[in-house]
Amino acid sequence: MKMLEISAIKDLLSTPKHIVITTHHKPDGDALGSSLGLYNYLVQKGHYVRVIAPTDYPMFLHWLPNNPNVIIYTENLAESQKLVADADFIFCLDFNWLSRINELGDYVRESKAVKVMIDHHLEPEGFDDYRHWSINACATAQLVYDFIVNIMNEREFLNKDVATCLYTGIMTDSGSFRFPNTTAEVHRIVADLITCGAENSKIHQLVYDNSSENRLRFLGHCLLNKLEILTEYNTAFITVNEKELQEFNLGTGDTEGVVNYALSINGIKLAALIVERPDKVKLSLRSTGDFPANEICKKFFNGGGHRNAAGGASDDSLNEVILKFKSILPEYKTLLVQ
Repeated sequence: MKMLEISAIKDLLSTPKHIVITTHHKPDGDALGSSLGLYNYLVQKGHYVRVIAPTDYPMFLHWLPNNPNVIIYTENLAESQKLVADADFIFCLDFNWLSRINELGDYVRESKAVKVMIDHHLEPEGFDDYRHWSINACATAQLVYDFIVNIMNEREFLNKDVATCLYTGIMTDSGSFRFPNTTAEVHRIVADLITCGAENSKIHQLVYDNSSENRLRFLGHCLLNKLEILTEYNTAFITVNEKELQEFNLGTGDTEGVVNYALSINGIKLAALIVERPDKVKLSLRSTGDFPANEICKKFFNGGGHRNAAGGASDDSLNEVILKFKSILPEYKTLLVQ
């Protein structure tokens, strides 16, 4: 595998190309923000670009500049497959295993296109031809900024649309700039994006103050009725069954962020949201300090992620997953109570 070479990438993109940008299933703010940020940059240079999302994504991201140009793979199979087959370049953003884009991954793997991975997650699979990768980046959007400004040396293309998308990605994946990897350099990048037109207050409002009534009532239900605290392990978790998802008529993304309320309790070091979906039970883990939430997800729940933010899934029943999660905690007691 070749590492990303500045001269090679600049030369390869010096003339108009057919480019596909894709990101992980159920895209979040960083996935969509980085993808549309790169899209809005590449179209300025005359490339023919489409963004393909493997699945749908939350309504609170639909306002992003040029969102109408995103193709949802599950709703446009033939068009998506043809675009991937005919692409000169495929940019893979915010994921590093093709399994993260579901069935679309098979077509990306088979494509003869040059594959460029831009990502900040651990242990890349190695399907890419070029990569811009750092686990120290707080968001993939940060790496896209670096790609445009420092690798392509084209800061002049950071227009308002690009800046808005990249700001959204960095803001959401850094927990509104509160996670430990929000370095001084991240703040300098964010300041530059604001200089280039990102309206920070407006973006925050559109992402975080854009809930449906159903979502707020669901949140209240979770906190009042479904929150369990295990004080001996400084752990809190919320469980949601499939019936409750249907009762509150939740849309894609409506459970996002709920786990953070459990983590916000004084003294809690590990929080989990355990949700029964039609196909699997999904887990979202958050932690503080050095506690390895990603290790639990990788070791026990077929997942992974970052140290303080990770996810997993299980084919077991909801009750079995809850029992398994509780049974794991004694193994980590020393880390949880120190």
